[in-house]
Amino acid sequence: MSAPEYDAIATDEDLLAWSREYCRQVRRERGVDVRFDLVDWEISTRAKRRAAAVKRPRLPDATVGTPYDWDHVSGSDGRPLPCTVSLTRAAFEAFDRSEWAATLRHELIHVEQYQHAGTTGHGPAFRERAADLDTDVHCPAFADPKYVLTCGDCDGLVARRYRDCKLVREREQYRSDCCGAALVLARGPD
Repeated sequence: MSAPEYDAIATDEDLLAWSREYCRQVRRERGVDVRFDLVDWEISTRAKRRAAAVKRPRLPDATVGTPYDWDHVSGSDGRPLPCTVSLTRAAFEAFDRSEWAATLRHELIHVEQYQHAGTTGHGPAFRERAADLDTDVHCPAFADPKYVLTCGDCDGLVARRYRDCKLVREREQYRSDCCGAALVLARGPD
């Protein structure tokens, strides 16, 4: 299937085709060292917070920056085990083209790290590569959180939470990093 023009993306298949083609273009133009024959693609309609994700097996002793010995992994034949790039339809619909493209470049870094090191993360190596590829370390939010916690002194954002959690329930036990003040629940259940 050939990739449609960005503005003509209507179906999940269109979104996958355009995203795969864009990633191939980034690989050619920016020197991203990934093997797409070892990458599966899917669309998530359930994800609420993440724009995309790379799903991969957890491998023992894998460290970002250290080449992984794929020869000792059962079933790998010396090649990295496949991973899956999961794209969130709601994020695509909320983002403009440049935000979606940046999200894909972000995920390509995860694929590249995984295929070379057997793991990935948002540490110093990721940040350096993100700067090379003109993308962010964290993708922009596309959904409204259910809870927003702010600093009681300066009203600065402390945390966004999409589910009830210990930080929301026991916020009086925590202090903001900015001012050391109590946390205020600025938004709660509707």
